[in-house]
Amino acid sequence: MRTIPQNFVPPFCPQSSCRFHRCTDGWQWKHHGSFTRQCAPHVIPRFRCVHCGVTFSSQTFSTSYYLKRPDLLEPLFHRLLAGSCYRQIAREARCAPTTVMGQAARLGRHALLYLTLHRPDRVREPLVIDGFESFAYSQFQPLHLNNAVGSGSHFVYGFTYSPLRRKGSMTATQKRMREQLELRYGRPNSKSIEIEVAELLRIAAPREQILTVRSDEHPAYPRAFARLEGVRIDHEQTPSVAARTSGNPLFPVNLLDLLLRHNSANHKRETIAYSRRHQSVIERMALLALWRNFSKRFSENHDGGTPAMRIGLCRTPLSAKALLGQRLFATRINMPGRWEVYYRRLVPTMGIRRARAHSLKRAF
Repeated sequence: MRTIPQNFVPPFCPQSSCRFHRCTDGWQWKHHGSFTRQCAPHVIPRFRCVHCGVTFSSQTFSTSYYLKRPDLLEPLFHRLLAGSCYRQIAREARCAPTTVMGQAARLGRHALLYLTLHRPDRVREPLVIDGFESFAYSQFQPLHLNNAVGSGSHFVYGFTYSPLRRKGSMTATQKRMREQLELRYGRPNSKSIEIEVAELLRIAAPREQILTVRSDEHPAYPRAFARLEGVRIDHEQTPSVAARTSGNPLFPVNLLDLLLRHNSANHKRETIAYSRRHQSVIERMALLALWRNFSKRFSENHDGGTPAMRIGLCRTPLSAKALLGQRLFATRINMPGRWEVYYRRLVPTMGIRRARAHSLKRAF
């Protein structure tokens, strides 16, 4: 993590109800002492907003704010993207698995804020969309991650989540189990992919424009496009049975699917590290999209810059330290509607009655 300089100047009032939280014109603050802690930097200066009276410190603007193990945040960033599961990371870090889970959720929320803050104004290349299928909690709860990737840059413009109904061949016992679960918790919306793909394109292209969208022949996609207003879409379809080579028009999103399988322990085939909550799947997807866009080279052998460099968002690849260098405040960022739900941890998981939502006022 980036160390806080001694001459730190607070950029704005962290109190969301203060009128100087978003706009700092005319904002005044005063020094309000300091406090000491065990990890570096050991002396943390404190401040007070002259207008609303709230007190805060330089640590309030750090991504490690309110963490008892701030040293874990950056290593956890790398471990989660290296295919490690929570208990493996916890054994190495000598902490509880719940500590890893909590910090992983924080990284996911930070990734959602960062992706929102640094997404491009317009899409200047064809979009390639597809659904990555996995499951969480049990195989009776499959899900789709609907992804939109730039055809030339491989930039991940957005993603959404769709719960699915278990399909495919099942035994008689499995069919009875599915019926019992659906009677108890309800059946997933059959139009979930259609609805969420429409939301995906609203996230990827928030302004009115002409889009070229490439996809397979999934029947829900044309219906999803019909839900959009103010966006003209030229739809190009490629059969899903076509060879998934670099010459396939769907290669950018197919490559993202491969990275999801390769880098995420919860999506590997026949794993015991699958996610127990659908919310966790979303947070880990956000973290991988952040890494893919701003840190991962376009090509391991031929470089080519990161996807964010290829569309002009930055000039150099960003390290984990750079991506986590500054805390982002959700109250200062206008997030898309679906991502706001993901940030608040409001995605339910069938079978978990008291899933904790994110309702902390100061932490993120």
